[in-house]
Amino acid sequence: MTDAAEQDTETMRETMKIAIVDDEQDMRQSISQWLTLSGYETETFGSAEAALKSVGADWPGIVISDIKMPGMDGMALLRRLMQIDRGLPVILVTGHGDVAMAVEALQLGAYDFMEKPFNPERMTDLARRATEARRLTLDNRALRRELSSGSVLLRKLVGSSPVMERLREDILDLGQADGHVLIDGETGTGKSLVAHALHACGPRAGKPFVTISCAAHGEEELAQRLFGPQANGAAGLPLLEQAEGGTLCLEDIEDLPPALQARLLERIDSAEGRGDRGLRILAICNNQDPERSCEQALRPDLFFRLSAMKLVLPPLRNRGEDILALFNRFTEQFAEEYGCAPPAISAQDAARLMQAPWPGNVRQLINLAERAVLQSRRDGASLGALLSGEDALPQTGVEGGGKPLKDYVEAFERMLIDNTMRRHRGSIAAVMDELSLPRRTLNEKMAKYGLSRSDYL
Repeated sequence: MTDAAEQDTETMRETMKIAIVDDEQDMRQSISQWLTLSGYETETFGSAEAALKSVGADWPGIVISDIKMPGMDGMALLRRLMQIDRGLPVILVTGHGDVAMAVEALQLGAYDFMEKPFNPERMTDLARRATEARRLTLDNRALRRELSSGSVLLRKLVGSSPVMERLREDILDLGQADGHVLIDGETGTGKSLVAHALHACGPRAGKPFVTISCAAHGEEELAQRLFGPQANGAAGLPLLEQAEGGTLCLEDIEDLPPALQARLLERIDSAEGRGDRGLRILAICNNQDPERSCEQALRPDLFFRLSAMKLVLPPLRNRGEDILALFNRFTEQFAEEYGCAPPAISAQDAARLMQAPWPGNVRQLINLAERAVLQSRRDGASLGALLSGEDALPQTGVEGGGKPLKDYVEAFERMLIDNTMRRHRGSIAAVMDELSLPRRTLNEKMAKYGLSRSDYL
């Protein structure tokens, strides 16, 4: 075994337990003693019933159990454990001639089995592989829980501009409420992410989050999916029932046909008339066509029901220095993915990025960042060459879209310090030397722009 593998195994043994279930005390002690000498933490149980009082879902370890025991035997214990946690590794100990039973156990979900008399080295190897598998299962579960948590989703809404600070505060406030919410904004502003964050930040977190695009289906199919099967007997629970107790997210609500708007309104009115708060609707409107706003596309009574609470996401062009912070973050991510250095950004490039109208918003910025990294990797061309070529960003044509010179200077200065701190991994001395800044000036500027050395270590 390599040094790295041995170190990983030692870490595994420090955190993972092995539950040993056997009605014979000598056998329990023998297995426990051997595994303890091998570096594992063990816990012994004289019966399956006793083990079930301690071993539950997300048990931080594995189970080794004899099959033949009085009362609840090992097979019955296996069935119960698989009902509690299908991802729990269970190793069964079988007597001679019980191989057919062991095969049945594998079909029921057992991790593996050992025949008596068993080889201690094989038991250690099985324990090692099973605990590694258990660790991976628990890590994946923790990651899924983290990705569905409101705090993680809010961190994905990157930006320190006042409009983004206010958006995060509004999400926290509305997430705690129970009414329907209309989420409006241009394409590419992150409306789906905001919908997930609203669900995850409130009391419905952990309940169903069901989403469907009203623009992706014909009227008949959409009716069946939302309200239930019609004459053709389509199978499956309707989405309105699947989302009961949780959240139904209706994307492209402006494309919901009038007949279905009436049915949805009837369902909402009926639930409110009964005092039923079992379903919350988040309606996403793609506000891209000024001639056809969400208010114009929906019947007034439905619009007012869905927009009792409303979030309007800011377009990228109104987010100031967030543009440079986001672009810097995306180029670093793509540079790491493609194994190259991120392209350098000049003051002129920074001004061009901040002046652009960004009709595609953050999605367009991501695409530009990837093209910039690919071009820089291929021929070393600067970002300026990309911005001046056939894909050149137009200057803002939005009224009032221009920004004071001070904003450009501060945004570029913040980006320059941020880039340099990242490159030197938080070394203040190296940053001072490269930017020719005295310590006090660097500290003042980092405080001004909300930069912390600890973020770069």
